Amino acid sequence: MSTVEFNDRVAIVTGAGAGLGKQHAMELARRGVKVVVNDFGGARDGTGGSATVAEQVVAEIEAEGGEAMAAGCSVTDMPAVEKMVADAIAKWGHVDILVNNAGVLRDKSFHKMGMEDFQFVMDVHLTGSANCTKAVWDHMRERQYGRIVMTTSSTGLYGNFGQVNYGAAKLALVGMMNSLHQEGAGKGIHTNCISPVAATRMTEDIMPEEALKLLVPEAVTPAVVYLCSDGAPSKTILTAGAGGFAAAKILETEGIWLPEANRNAEAIAENIDQILDETGMQEYANGGGQGGKFFRRMQEVMKG
Repeated sequence: MSTVEFNDRVAIVTGAGAGLGKQHAMELARRGVKVVVNDFGGARDGTGGSATVAEQVVAEIEAEGGEAMAAGCSVTDMPAVEKMVADAIAKWGHVDILVNNAGVLRDKSFHKMGMEDFQFVMDVHLTGSANCTKAVWDHMRERQYGRIVMTTSSTGLYGNFGQVNYGAAKLALVGMMNSLHQEGAGKGIHTNCISPVAATRMTEDIMPEEALKLLVPEAVTPAVVYLCSDGAPSKTILTAGAGGFAAAKILETEGIWLPEANRNAEAIAENIDQILDETGMQEYANGGGQGGKFFRRMQEVMKG
């Protein structure tokens, strides 16, 4: 079995005061990574806040012989995020790894959801991840190395009742990953997503008790550690939970091409089965793949 090693690496893990983030930070530290433990210390819905939460995890890491520092800032506060990154560089010289894990829940069915709850969830999950990524991006480009992990969700990939805000934010992180891959891979920056299923305070009252006993956060962390390593891929969505590991992919059907005279809703209805036919589905390397397919289909039909 190959060994995943970290040589003089520094990581920032957001939302690392408990649950998944804490496990990620602890395991990275056990493997010799110097870790910035970031956590605002708020409640599950984002209210309140205390730096003590992050400091307690730092104390646990140090008790095990690891190196860590606490950062109690909110990921929505860009100046504070920039200071967190600057403090890490001042202390350890560089930042190599960013795990965007910070999150909140404000679950309600959409007809009962106020837009302030929608916006706040977007601010923490999406803009917070963008803030942290932006704060390390130029530094990683200069060093020609970086590993960035976004935390997406099955809610974003597939949907869940009462989580329109959360689902929108989580799928948006996949879009961010896809484009960061295009910009960063050539500079040695690999960006990936983890889609975890785990028993944390975020899920404690929305999953059956029997499932929660199996879905320990520690069962997700091996996938995150791998995505932080030198051998990590880029533009990959790993899913993990209860000892299971898989990959989620965005695929597109081959579809059809219609001549201009027949481009109408009736033609779509008539050909919907062929449009939805999964035979030959593809995963595109970038957004241009979709347009390229349509041009190819057009040429095939016109020649044919």
